[in-house]
Amino acid sequence: MKTLNNQKGFTLIELILVIAILGILAVAVAPQFVNIQANAQQAQRDGVAGSIRDGINMQFAQALATSGTGAFPGTLDGAADGACAVGNECFTGVLQSGIDTGWSKAGLVYTHTDTGTSFTYTPATGTFQ
Repeated sequence: MKTLNNQKGFTLIELILVIAILGILAVAVAPQFVNIQANAQQAQRDGVAGSIRDGINMQFAQALATSGTGAFPGTLDGAADGACAVGNECFTGVLQSGIDTGWSKAGLVYTHTDTGTSFTYTPATGTFQ
C-alpha cells in the first residue's frame, strides 16, 4: 500500500477562514453599492444644472459682446409645460442640444424627475437654483 505524503492543497479550516473574510468584506462594501444609483442620478442632475448655468452665462456674454449690454435670456427654451420629451426638449435656448428625458417643466420651474429636485430660473438675475 502506497501513501501520499506530499499532498498539497488547503485544509478545510483555511478554506472556511477565507470564505469568512470574503463575507466580512462583502458586508462592509454592500451599503456603498446600494447608493450607486442615487449618486449617479444626483451627479447627472448636477451636471445638467451646471451646463445650464454655463449656457446662461454664455448667452449673457454673447449679448454683451454683440450689443455692449449684457442681458440674460428671457427663457431657457420654448418647450411647453410638462415632461421634457422628443419634440418638447427643455433647455434648447442655452444648450446646444436640448434635454428630452429626466426633466419636467412648469413655467420657469424645472424639476429633475429622478431626484425630485426643482430649479427655478430667474431671468432678471440669470440664476438657476
